[in-house]
Amino acid sequence: MSPPSGAARGASGGPGSAGPSAAPDVVHAALADAHRSEWAAVVAATARLTGDLDLAEECAQEAFTRAVDLWPSRGIPDRPGAWLTTVAANRARDVLRRETALRRRLPLLVREDLPDDGASWHSDDRLRLIFTCCHPALAREAQVALTLRLVCGVSTADIAAAFLLGESAMAARVTRAKRKIATARIPFRVPEAWELPERVGVVCDVLYLVFTVGHAPPSGDAVVRADLVEESIALTRMLRGLLPADRSVAGLLALMLLIDARRDTRDELLADQDRSRWDRALIDEGLGLLATASAGAVDRFAISAAIAAVHAQAPTWADTDWTRIAVLYRLLAQAWQSPVVALNGAVAIGMRDGPAAGLAAVDAVAHEPALMRYPYLPAARAAFLMDLGRWAEAADAYAEAARLAGSEAERQRLQEQTARARSLA
Repeated sequence: MSPPSGAARGASGGPGSAGPSAAPDVVHAALADAHRSEWAAVVAATARLTGDLDLAEECAQEAFTRAVDLWPSRGIPDRPGAWLTTVAANRARDVLRRETALRRRLPLLVREDLPDDGASWHSDDRLRLIFTCCHPALAREAQVALTLRLVCGVSTADIAAAFLLGESAMAARVTRAKRKIATARIPFRVPEAWELPERVGVVCDVLYLVFTVGHAPPSGDAVVRADLVEESIALTRMLRGLLPADRSVAGLLALMLLIDARRDTRDELLADQDRSRWDRALIDEGLGLLATASAGAVDRFAISAAIAAVHAQAPTWADTDWTRIAVLYRLLAQAWQSPVVALNGAVAIGMRDGPAAGLAAVDAVAHEPALMRYPYLPAARAAFLMDLGRWAEAADAYAEAARLAGSEAERQRLQEQTARARSLA
């Protein structure tokens, strides 16, 4: 396949290009940035062309492979996303020409004739892709897995780790979901205005789960998966543009921004974080969105954002209003039946009423099956045991939390706390 032509071709010394050649580290950084910001757009644009999610993903991967081969010698394009999209589209056309007869017999995505005016939110292929991945005909696990794979470009192995499944089982789940989209003739489009109220809730839930995987990666060395965090925020901003009056979307975006404002200090416990490094612009934006989300009946996103806002507005850890946080967690537990919410509420009780009350509250929810392999349960117990001077028990609890931790960074931090507790025992 020939390289793309015109504006999408790799520049050789033109404005904004890296010149006729580029150093490996520069190319690596450019590719990482392109994958973070352009993957979903490349897949979505190719899916609109082909009507085939499998082929779209295959061609997007081929485009990035071509970039690895060509950018070091030809330079980084002025518009990497356009270059990648053109390469993926050319590859797709090649495949379609070769396999026309076969593909006539295969079910494809239902596509619409779309005006090429670029003026409407509906013209963004990424929104079409996420509404397709989050179609109510799919099970929730399939919705999340497809969004992580196709919209965010997360590897099947990493998705499997997030779901505590084997890689082959997750690959099969993703394949089944793609097949169902095709056989059920699920349309590749943003729903009509009258359909949005019943569809947007699922999309919000999935975007929040993607954000959570990015904010607290279940595996790997990274403290934060910036690509997932930024993609989920970008898609939520698009959703907000589509539905500016929707309080649930406003609450979700407020929650994401208030949490992401602390990203630069994520490698430390909240109590130890330097609050001068928090992003005040994101906090201010999040607080403004929270005011919008709270102007009426509130949902779990607005309540969660209100909890994040209490932390964001406290000048120091000691100034945190734990009474308000405990009340908000009680409200959240009524709106969202989640064992993790119950655990966080128990921790808030301990922060308000003391470590003995906190330990009792944590132990009261410890029987929940969903928490049996959740590292923050033993970590919470360990923290209260430390405050009570029960060093040996705290060390055992920290060791259990380290054993369950998914990310290497979290495991190392918990191992350090285990060693500290043992030194005091």
